[in-house]
Amino acid sequence: MTEDLRPAGAPTLEDVARAAGVSRATVSRVINGVRNVDPVIQESVRKAVAATGYTPNRAARSLVTRRADAIALVVSGAGDDPAPEDQAAPGGAAGAAGHHREEPDGGSRSFTAQVFSDPFFGRVVTGVVNYLRPRGMYPVLMFAETARARDEVVSYLRQGNIDGALVVSTHAEDPLPSLITEAGLPAVLYARPARPARISYVDLAHQDGARLAAEHLLARGCRRIATITGPLDVPAGQERLAGFRDTMARRGHPYISIAEGRFTQESGEAAMERLLVEHPDLDGVFAANDLMAVGACHVLREHGRRVPEDVAVIGFDDSSAAAACRPPLTTVRQPVEDMAAEMGRLLLDRLARPDRAVTSVIFEPSLVIRGSA
Repeated sequence: MTEDLRPAGAPTLEDVARAAGVSRATVSRVINGVRNVDPVIQESVRKAVAATGYTPNRAARSLVTRRADAIALVVSGAGDDPAPEDQAAPGGAAGAAGHHREEPDGGSRSFTAQVFSDPFFGRVVTGVVNYLRPRGMYPVLMFAETARARDEVVSYLRQGNIDGALVVSTHAEDPLPSLITEAGLPAVLYARPARPARISYVDLAHQDGARLAAEHLLARGCRRIATITGPLDVPAGQERLAGFRDTMARRGHPYISIAEGRFTQESGEAAMERLLVEHPDLDGVFAANDLMAVGACHVLREHGRRVPEDVAVIGFDDSSAAAACRPPLTTVRQPVEDMAAEMGRLLLDRLARPDRAVTSVIFEPSLVIRGSA
């Protein structure tokens, strides 16, 4: 490994080799992750690295490994490029991952502002960073909310600036996962793709989570139960509704009142208003994410309904919004941080073994009982 770019006086490979009692070539092989090195020698080299304070030169190391040691974290939508007069408008973000959807008047907020305002995204970043950073990898945040931005992401990946991509898709019709796989680029997706694509992904057993919510409402004695669904054009919205309906039917409740939301607090408020008009005597509500559940609680209070005494409310995700709600939300926990870390693990495994088949990892939900139900 060349060290021409190393600052004067900085520890070198030769310093590490002398401290470890091995050759310079052996030190280079250990640092570059070559596998056929005796574990005892590897440990000796690692201790020597720590003792000397040696830090591999990334530019030089990338010449040897042909790796950038950087991962793209891509938040993608499915919009087309805006017209010149509408450059500020977001590009059709919805909620394929189950958490983010654009308001009808979305031009007032940019796509990035919508993403950063959603507590789900912060949990994804936390999981990704906590997994990659100890392994010397760093995420590069990219947005692909328009056709032009998607092309830029694919081009950037092709150029070798990034080793692979972790993709959070925010729209059921998002073409980016297919574009990445067709280009032969390593990537892992958060949530099962709505369109078939040969790409590894992590997801949640959404129907099982909805089953937990239905069983808890019934166990509380709720009998006039409604649900605020997520967008029904995305897998997460469909599966949470299907799981809830199936469980209720198995328990003798063949009809459930439904109002569709968009995974935002505002849409939860609007859905709750509709449900109260149509079913003023309801006593239990399952909202397909926490933000909509928070909106439902606000409307119930405005109408003089106590939560949970008059109407029990359950959310989904166990986001920061659940703990901040008053009363705190009973919710189905989605282990987002663990799922995001698993995305990182799958991607690094793919980089180490390019011939590895695509795979999926499905996480199990759990019920977190708080004050709302």
